[in-house]
Amino acid sequence: MSDAILQADAVWKMVQRNRDVYLKTWKTNFLPPLLEPLLYLLSLGYGLGRLVPELDGMSYAQFIAPGILAITMMQSAFFDTTYGSYVRMFFQKTWDAVTATPLSLNDVLVGEMVWAAIKATINTALVALVVAAFGLLPWAMLPLLLPVAFVVGLLFGGIGMMFTAKVPHIDSFSFAIYLLITPMMLFAGTFFPLDQLPDVVQRAAQVLPLTHAVLVTRPIVLGDPAAVPWQSAAYLLVAALGLPILAVQWMRRKLIV
Repeated sequence: MSDAILQADAVWKMVQRNRDVYLKTWKTNFLPPLLEPLLYLLSLGYGLGRLVPELDGMSYAQFIAPGILAITMMQSAFFDTTYGSYVRMFFQKTWDAVTATPLSLNDVLVGEMVWAAIKATINTALVALVVAAFGLLPWAMLPLLLPVAFVVGLLFGGIGMMFTAKVPHIDSFSFAIYLLITPMMLFAGTFFPLDQLPDVVQRAAQVLPLTHAVLVTRPIVLGDPAAVPWQSAAYLLVAALGLPILAVQWMRRKLIV
């Protein structure tokens, strides 16, 4: 038990280190997560939305708002454990410095992914405030989004760290973005219903983690959390536990010869 407590404390030390750096550059950290979703909401929700009839009994802006929130969860965590972690690992040599202390490599890796989940939660909260201000999210539902954002962030933090374990150099992350992140943004029920797609694409979409993030987020944003599909919630929980474990194993193979 004492080992588990010490390990948790060590992980939290790494989280605190990343948090402190984040707070020193809070202006540049806060603006991008707010501006990009706001542009999506204005251009698609209220621009293109004027040309789109109601979807499932709701306006187009109401339909895409949960997708925008889920994309925020995904991107915040994924980019932090890919570009962010890679820079801290290779260019800034932060990991070398930290592992010279009593913190182990496992502590650093888990701390990185936990911080990515926390960052996803922070960014989701910021976007949710904007969405709620537009009347697209009941204010009472805001607290329910935060644990979802943390779980989804941990999941995509694990995926990002897995890519970090495999890429030969930082430019290779572009393959992950073009082959995984961008297709998920387009084919996970974010901007149009999945049932508009061919059957084979619908079945493929059910494998994508962002699809289940959207399926869990949408009922909450619409004010009906009881309608959250338990299968999607279970998918996210299992993946949020399993993928970070796999990521740690892959990173240890990369760094420990």
